Amino acid sequence: MRPDSKFGKLKIVIRSWIHKFNRQALFKKIMILSGVLIFFVCMGFLSFFLSVRIGLFGTIPHSETLKKISHPLASEVFSADSVLIGRYFILDRTPTPVTQISPWVIDALISTEDVRFYNHRGVDYRSIGRVFFKSVILRQAAGGGSTLSQQLAKNIFPRRDHSFLTTPVNKIKEIIVARRLERIYKKEEILALYLNTVPFGDNTFGIAAASERFFNKNPEQLNPQEAAVLIGMLKGTNLYNPRIFPEHAITRRNTVLRQMHVYGSFPEPVLDSLLTTAIDLQYTIRDHQHGLAPYFREHLRQELLAWCKANNHQDGTAYNLYTDGLKIYTTIDSRMQEYAEEAVRKHMKHVQSGFDQQWGASKPWERNPEILRSAIQKSDRYRTLKTGGLSVEAIMEAMNVPQKIKVFSWDEGPVKMVSPIDSIKRHLEILHAGTLAIDPYSGAIKLWVGGIDSRYFQYDHASPNTRRQVGSTFKPIVYAAALEQGWDPCEYVPAKKILYQNQKGWAPSNTHEDYDLKYSMEGALAASVNTVSVQILEEAGISNAVNLARKLGIESNIPHVPSIALGTPSISLMEMTRAYAAFANEGLLVIPHYITTITDSDGTVLEQFNAEQPIRVIKPGTARLINRMLQSVVERGTGSALRWKYNLKGPLAGKTGTTQSNADGWFIGISPNLVMTTWVGASDPRVHFKTTALGQGSETALPIFAYTMQKIEQDKTFLKKSGFAPLTNNEKLMLDCVPFKEDITFLEKIFGKKEQSIEEKNFGEKEEKSFFRKLFKRKKNKN
Repeated sequence: MRPDSKFGKLKIVIRSWIHKFNRQALFKKIMILSGVLIFFVCMGFLSFFLSVRIGLFGTIPHSETLKKISHPLASEVFSADSVLIGRYFILDRTPTPVTQISPWVIDALISTEDVRFYNHRGVDYRSIGRVFFKSVILRQAAGGGSTLSQQLAKNIFPRRDHSFLTTPVNKIKEIIVARRLERIYKKEEILALYLNTVPFGDNTFGIAAASERFFNKNPEQLNPQEAAVLIGMLKGTNLYNPRIFPEHAITRRNTVLRQMHVYGSFPEPVLDSLLTTAIDLQYTIRDHQHGLAPYFREHLRQELLAWCKANNHQDGTAYNLYTDGLKIYTTIDSRMQEYAEEAVRKHMKHVQSGFDQQWGASKPWERNPEILRSAIQKSDRYRTLKTGGLSVEAIMEAMNVPQKIKVFSWDEGPVKMVSPIDSIKRHLEILHAGTLAIDPYSGAIKLWVGGIDSRYFQYDHASPNTRRQVGSTFKPIVYAAALEQGWDPCEYVPAKKILYQNQKGWAPSNTHEDYDLKYSMEGALAASVNTVSVQILEEAGISNAVNLARKLGIESNIPHVPSIALGTPSISLMEMTRAYAAFANEGLLVIPHYITTITDSDGTVLEQFNAEQPIRVIKPGTARLINRMLQSVVERGTGSALRWKYNLKGPLAGKTGTTQSNADGWFIGISPNLVMTTWVGASDPRVHFKTTALGQGSETALPIFAYTMQKIEQDKTFLKKSGFAPLTNNEKLMLDCVPFKEDITFLEKIFGKKEQSIEEKNFGEKEEKSFFRKLFKRKKNKN
């Protein structure tokens, strides 16, 4: 059939009708199927959304929970003068209101992270559409579409794993939480919450911690370029960390600055200037070990952990020192603490130099190899290798291999390639210091320096558990025991040498050749005459001296032997400071304390600590007499350098101490407001100075007290007492005698004195007094 015939044309028309009908039907079917598909997708998404919302994938915080948003807060330690001296934390985080944050930080944050922050209610649908179009349609990287409110939700409530549904589930949760946050909080409050929770790198959380860590500033002091550095770090806390990758940080900072310019923070000329500036990084660490009073804070931490364990929230859960934001108020005076730490740094560098020069190329352990051997075996590295099953030979071989080790130096040198053995040797030679001071009337601890550098040496020499031989600082306790027994302060005691046969031939000697003199009690204490002190102990009785030491708060072991008159007992700084406080406050014993108040993060007082009432342990007259004798130590005795060398003007008393072989140097100083104990020595007492000239307490420990007191005297903000408690007229008469005179008889003056020989006797034997001594013996002290 021809196409142009009637039937042919009809067939073509019929076919076109059928084809058109089929196309319309197919389109209709497609539209119906598409509608059904969209319906089911929407229903599926709605069902999925509702399942997330009702909590099938984990609980979503409700409004009541969001109103009580809390995050781990560092507990803070404050000094008595309201200075923040340290924090305890897991994450370095400090809450800061938006009013205390630089406006540049806010501008940088909004310009970079959420330009429509003030126009949306938690979700920016334009940003979500942009991300969807670019990411899904154009297959381009489009960045995140999360608002600050959504990011805040993610920061406060970390994402959880839901397998292949992890991303959509978490995104929906964040959208819901963000919407709820926007209904509860004002925009400024959301900004503050965000900036206090976001991580900035180097384990710092929150703008306050970050600004302090990277620029040593409060957040309100940040300038535009510093704000841009910190906000730029949010895109990658490690990649854009200015400490680790300064070039990357500058690039990212400049991107943030350009965004700030685009949204009107500053004009183009200012932008051009800011883009060319370098990052002035002032990296500052404030953590558990660094900052003011690190040894004190570590000691305090142990006590606070015990307190937290014993005290609960209202819901019955125990307090957490690292997350509950407790505020701990202490008796430490930040100014005194700073002065003492500065004094330790200043003087110990000088002392270490003298020690190194004195030993030269030789080493303190050359004659006693056990010193080095024991130090190696106590080291962490040795113990670790030993635990690993290595032989001693293999351990020593490994520890002699040079490595990059930071060895302590007062010059803060770089990391060097040294072997662990060499680092142990150097640290063995390092001298350490401990300093502690209390208010003699309240017992409040005002300063606590446990060592020279807590980064290298964690051992706390001011701890109550640290004990070292105290040397001549124990003598005032012996003298006080004698006074309590009725000893006459002006009874002269010969400084002669005595060999005590019942003490294995022990014969104490004096630093100076003064064996031809005899001393009053005041003179003997000022000159620290050993032979006289032993005789006074003999008269007072060892048991009486030990009992008095116990009354004065000394709990350490004190052997019942004559050598305690020379200070052989090992006693802590805390105990000695407490004992001397009784001499300063007319015989009253105070209880040292360092916590005054603990509050929660809102300032509600959780516990108040009140100072205990002092108790009388010695007669007021005895304390005043000893205190006056200790003033003589400063005026004309072993502590006189405080006057002629360090030019201290205020009323002072004190006592130096030096132990056998010059291993320990001590000085305990007293002012009307303060009792301060200083100690200097090596970690191993077998390491010591070669000579007393450099190793005595007046050279090693006294200057730390002197430098600290110089600053305290110059600080006009301290209220200072005018002087010590005055002596009564009777007490003045009791001390009215010359401090020493020649030990010579009338006949010896005429015919000359024979060469002195060492007297031999048994300790404790009562000497038979001569007729003339009995006749002219002064009335014993009855104060």
